[in-house]
Amino acid sequence: MTKKEIATGAVHSVPKDVRKALLSSQAARDVWNDLTPLARNEWICWITSVKKLETRKNHIERACAEIIEGKRRPCCWPGCPHR
Repeated sequence: MTKKEIATGAVHSVPKDVRKALLSSQAARDVWNDLTPLARNEWICWITSVKKLETRKNHIERACAEIIEGKRRPCCWPGCPHR
């Protein structure tokens, strides 16, 4: 069995819960790995920047769905301050 790879962001590594969600969906994983490192960085920072665990879970689910739909970056977010 081959190891499933998840590409990282430009600054951020992929958290375990995000990695698990991406590995559970072949479509999300394929699109994720096709994103630029800066775009992946934006998604990771958008997911991890929230305070509540419930909001984080919602962001992970929303990110997977929107990535599959073809969105390249999170909507209505000023961007990662770490780049």
